Amino acid sequence: MPFVVISIVSTLIVLGIMVLVHEFGHFAMAKLFRVKVEVFSIGFGKRLFGFRRGDTDYRLSLLPLGGYVKMQGELGGDGTVPITSGPMTGERELDPGDLNSKPRWQRILIALAGPVANFILALVLMTGLYMMHNEVDAYRSQPAEIDFVTLNTPAAAAGLQAGDRVVRFDNHNNPTWDDMWVRVEVNLGQKVPLTVLRDGERVNTTLNVASPRDPDDFTISSLGLVPKMQTTPVVVHAVSSGMPAGKAGLKEGDQILSLNAVPLHSVPAMLAFLQQNHDAPVTMKVQSGSTVHDLQVTPLLADNSEGGKSYQLGFEATPPPYKIQQLSLVAAMFQSVKFNMKNSSLIIEVLRRMVTRHMAVQNLSGPIGIARATGEAATSPGWQPIIGLMTIISLNLGIFNLLPVPILDGGVILLLLIESVLRHDLDQKFKERIYQGAFVLLLLFAAFVMINDITKLPILSKVKP
Repeated sequence: MPFVVISIVSTLIVLGIMVLVHEFGHFAMAKLFRVKVEVFSIGFGKRLFGFRRGDTDYRLSLLPLGGYVKMQGELGGDGTVPITSGPMTGERELDPGDLNSKPRWQRILIALAGPVANFILALVLMTGLYMMHNEVDAYRSQPAEIDFVTLNTPAAAAGLQAGDRVVRFDNHNNPTWDDMWVRVEVNLGQKVPLTVLRDGERVNTTLNVASPRDPDDFTISSLGLVPKMQTTPVVVHAVSSGMPAGKAGLKEGDQILSLNAVPLHSVPAMLAFLQQNHDAPVTMKVQSGSTVHDLQVTPLLADNSEGGKSYQLGFEATPPPYKIQQLSLVAAMFQSVKFNMKNSSLIIEVLRRMVTRHMAVQNLSGPIGIARATGEAATSPGWQPIIGLMTIISLNLGIFNLLPVPILDGGVILLLLIESVLRHDLDQKFKERIYQGAFVLLLLFAAFVMINDITKLPILSKVKP
């Protein structure tokens, strides 16, 4: 099946699930407070088909990129513009099932229920994945062999070198990388004796395990150690258009044997090498089929996936070997909470950097970018890529809807809070103008993101100067 078809179908399914869960959150909370729900729609615009049950018309609409719940008393025909007025409209007493007849705290909870449903979905998705199909890098249970040591780090100060194998750490003999992680965590702020095997000889030294400001952000790489994740060269899975690697001639399927004659066996090792090399040109030894040749590449300082900047070449590698683990419910929930907290913080940090103009808005992805990522995840082996992407999209949807922008759930909540503080309703025409203006801005923003998506398409990148 063509990649375009897979991308479109998988995106419609993924976004459909995200929207369904989000709107069901509003729907369930509205029903709990006995608000009449007139429409529950997946998609916007013209009704394609559906059914009616009770007071509600359940429908699938023409434009699939979104959805809405229309409650009695909301302004407009598509449910996108809520009313925040009180229980009386002029001299007319409202129906008990009217949204506006309910206390403001109930309407706040109804608006909040959609994003909360997305957060719950993200938690459930990753919990289920960790319970049934938790992919763990195979190197973690193998002997602790070092692939790269970063300069000016505790590992470098201890005299550790690439190729060293740790045969004793603290009081543990022949540790795996998992063992190393455990012993490092219990020795934060301590100097730990260790022994490595180097060229057949045992070398004794001491590693200063500096205590970090935030223990949750601490990793083995914080000490300057990059594990050897595989014995084979890094294999290129995809090359980013417009980036140095692609311009130098790197292609999908190529094996990267070394950088500046230094053999490196993982992307983290290469990134660590590039950060200390900065923007100096790099000689990349590459094997394409049976041919070995050199490519000259100059790293580019670009935005990375963690909300910062780093020197990059611009390619995606085939993941290192992994094995499947099945965690208990408690352990899976703990890992899921940790995953979701980390990625939620990252999303908020990216938004903050965009608002403060430390990151370009062009980094945002719209429907086309989401479709491409979803297609890649759907065609990747295993469940982890697609479940992980669905989790990230669900978190994005929840956080985006909590932004204090009118029309979005966060804007509804903000206006209700303002009215609660003022102890009276804002002028109805004033609120209508706010929502209309916000709707126009939202459409312009959506258009900008889609145009930005289109300009990133490979067919257009070829005509750029």
